Formats: sequence, C-alpha cells, structure tokens
Amino acid sequence: MNYNSMLKEKNTEKNYEGAKAYAMTPELELYTAVVTASLSDTFYEEKDERAERIAQLISKVSPEFVARLAVYTRTVMHLRSVPLLLLVELAKVHNGDDLVARAVEKTVLRADEIMELLMCYQWRNPSKDERKKLGRLSRQIQNGLQRAFNRFDEYQFAKYDRDGLEVKLRDALFLVHPKAKDGQQQALFDKIANRQLEVPYTWETELSALGQQHFESVEQKQSAIREKWEELINSGKMGYMALMRNLRNMLQADVSLLEMQKVANRLSDAEQVSRSKQLPFRYLSAYREIEKVNSTHTAMLMNALEAAVKASAGNIEGFDENTRVLLASDVSGSMWSTVSPRSTIRHYDIGILLSMLLRNRCKQVVAGIFGSVWQVENMPNDNILMATRQLERLEGKVGYSTNGYKVIDWLVEQKVVMDKVMMFTDMQMWDSTGCGKAFEASWKEYKKIAPEAKLYLFDLAGYGQLPLRLATPDVYLIAGWSDRVFDVLSAVDKGEDALSEINKIDV
Repeated sequence: MNYNSMLKEKNTEKNYEGAKAYAMTPELELYTAVVTASLSDTFYEEKDERAERIAQLISKVSPEFVARLAVYTRTVMHLRSVPLLLLVELAKVHNGDDLVARAVEKTVLRADEIMELLMCYQWRNPSKDERKKLGRLSRQIQNGLQRAFNRFDEYQFAKYDRDGLEVKLRDALFLVHPKAKDGQQQALFDKIANRQLEVPYTWETELSALGQQHFESVEQKQSAIREKWEELINSGKMGYMALMRNLRNMLQADVSLLEMQKVANRLSDAEQVSRSKQLPFRYLSAYREIEKVNSTHTAMLMNALEAAVKASAGNIEGFDENTRVLLASDVSGSMWSTVSPRSTIRHYDIGILLSMLLRNRCKQVVAGIFGSVWQVENMPNDNILMATRQLERLEGKVGYSTNGYKVIDWLVEQKVVMDKVMMFTDMQMWDSTGCGKAFEASWKEYKKIAPEAKLYLFDLAGYGQLPLRLATPDVYLIAGWSDRVFDVLSAVDKGEDALSEINKIDV
C-alpha cells in the first residue's frame, strides 16, 4: 500500500486559514491525528474536538488497523496517552474476538497505565450513576488489563499507588479482577487490596520524607537536601527521566562535582539514551531548565544533554555527503500552542528541534525558518540544542503567517537544486499577501529546475489536511514528534510509508 494509490484526485477542501487544501484518507488522517496528539488544546482544535475526531475516524477504518496503531504509537513512537484513547474507542466499535484484549496487553507497558486506561475509559464512557463513576467496563478491556496485572512486581505497583487519582490502584484491582498466577502473586494482590504495599524507594518518597523533618537552621536543611540528592544519585535507583527532570534541583542543591559527573556520564551514555526512549523535546526541556542556573556544573550538564540528543539522532539514515538538503521550520503564530497544559514546549520548538536533529546528520544543508517570509539561518552543525535555542530566540523575525510557498519560491529564484526539501509545519499554509500564491503551484515550478527533488512534509499538528496532493510524484508525508519519525523517513526512501510500518505491527 502507498499514498499514491490511496488518495483520489478530487479531494480538495479548505484549511483553517481558508486556503485550498487536500483531505487525507481516514487511515492517513487517523495516523497523523494520533502521533501529533497529547490530548491538549492546539491552536485550531481543542482536546475534546481532537478526541471526537479520532473516535469518528476509528469508525471508518478496520479494527485491525486501530489495534496496530495503538501498539505502534506506544511501542515505536513512545507516546502514552493517545494509545489508550485508541483502545477505549476501539472497544466501543469492535467485539466478537480478543483483538482489543491483545492490543491492551501489548500497549500497557507501565503499571500506572492500568489506571490511566481506566480513567480514559471513564472520561469517554461517563456513568449515569453518580455513585459509580466508572460505567460497565468492556469485557475486552478487562481481559487485557487482567493480563497486564500479571506483568508487574510490588515495586512497580507501589511506585504508582497514589492518592488523588480518579481511579486508584486498589479500584483498578477490584474492577479488573485479575487472576493470580501463583500464591506469591495472590499475596501481592492482597497487599494492593489492603493498601499495604511497601513504600518504594524513589526520589519522590525520599524527598517527601525529608520534607517532614525538622531542621535547626536553613543551612542544616540545605545540607540535608544536598546529601539526599547525592544519596539518590549513588543509589542507582533514579530512572533516566527522573535524572533529567531534576537537573535544576540538583544544581540548586549544590550537589558535589563527583556526583554531578556521574549524572552527566549517565545522561550522555548512548546505550542509556537508547534504552530510555525519551522524546527529543524532553532533552530540550531539560536544557532550557538549567541554562540560566548559576552553577559551576551547568555547562557540564548542558554538554551531556547535547551528547544525549546527538546519540538519539545517531540512527538517522539516508544522508550521505552528496545529499543536498533544505530544512524549513514553520514558526508561524499557529505553531505557538504548547503540546500539553503543563509543558512549555510548543509545536514551534518541536519543528525546529527535529530539523536541527536532521541538520546534524547532513553534510550539505541549508536551514531556516518561515512565517510571513523565509529566512536562511546559518550556524554550525555540532550543537543541536544550542542551535534550537538560537532559532527559537528569533521570534517575530519572519512574521507570523504561514507562507510556506516562499520557501519554494526562494529555491526557484536562487536556482538552488536540492535532493530533499523537508518542511516541519502544521500544514495550514496560505498566502497572507493576498496575491493568490499557492504552495502546490510553487512546487510544480520548482520541479522544472529540480526534477529529481523530493518534498517531505513533517506534520506536527495532525489537523488532517495537506497543502498539495500526495499523489504528486516525490511528495511524502511524515507525522509525529518522536525521533522515530526518521525511521519512517528511511522507510519512505525505500519505497514504503508510515502506514506500511504500522501494518507490520503484530497484535
């Protein structure tokens, strides 16, 4: 299956800016909607609207595709919320076999996702009985969660046994009724039921306990906090994500050079980077948090984060020294919405970061940003996060419209021949000058001087629209925020596409 055979010639519509656009097939639209979703409000679409659109699209595609997509987004793209939404909506429209249960078993990879899935089910299936918040649970969801319960040990359950959740671990146990595989596991389930799980050794529990202690002076408290962080670092029990989340706290606690070197070494270790499966913008978020902290250790940690994000880009293929590449990041006003309510990361940031990851792998590259106009920005290839921050600080330099055609017109005017033109955007391209310029027409003109050029559109918002036909030769769509989008890029260059990768998933 490829995009050329999937798209019809007459599928035009208007985008959110009123410009001509092309609709996607239901499978393609569902793929782009979920790999760009954090279930938070975007510039053009609120979270409930996105969830409803995903639900409607699920009813238009095969259940097997939805199941594979849920597993793909969790295990390949490393997303957490939207795969659970896919499972909940799939359970509404499919029954008769154990497809949903199998997908649940392969998607729920952490103990807290048991509760997350049930809370998502409650959100999408509100109960009419106020005394019972969670309505009648799908048998297939229940069966899949029963299998998931058998996967985790006491530490993993205790780590996520928290108050304040709509559905707590104990509630989940009583709702799902998992069957213990042996006496030891039955004893564990009894502990969950009686709220007797052993308090886990985590940075949260250790710092919480420290916060309950009384200290004679501010200095004594600061010394205790520093010693606790050093103990946590040396314990080896802090996960990779926990280290990244707490770099600022460690710096402010004045943790010793020896311990901070251990943190830096772990952050930059390529094997641990691969195992941690962090989304690239997590490194950017950590980098932002520490870059203004006045500490003699800050530069060392910034260098460690640079090494980590380079390691995450190490598997990008398809760029030898002869490949000529243009990278264009959309910084228009619609790209300024954050990826989640608690995040400071915007679609704007993700586009720039992904382009800088690619730039690090290219030998012959032109990179820049576009809004109302297109601006080339030259800088060294070595520092991915630093370059991303430099480009972010150019706010307003190119305006806030989405005149993507100006990127292509620049290539035409300069007679620059590229092998690959890559644009990171929300796809809402239009002409703010009122001259009626269209992205599609500009690309057709460029193909006259660069007939072998390929256009790669990286969809970062998933609104379900395209500025030109994918049926056009050498035009490809890739969507998502993960560095794994570059695996899709590699597949495209080998004659496949994102949907081919999804359909390879075994459920």
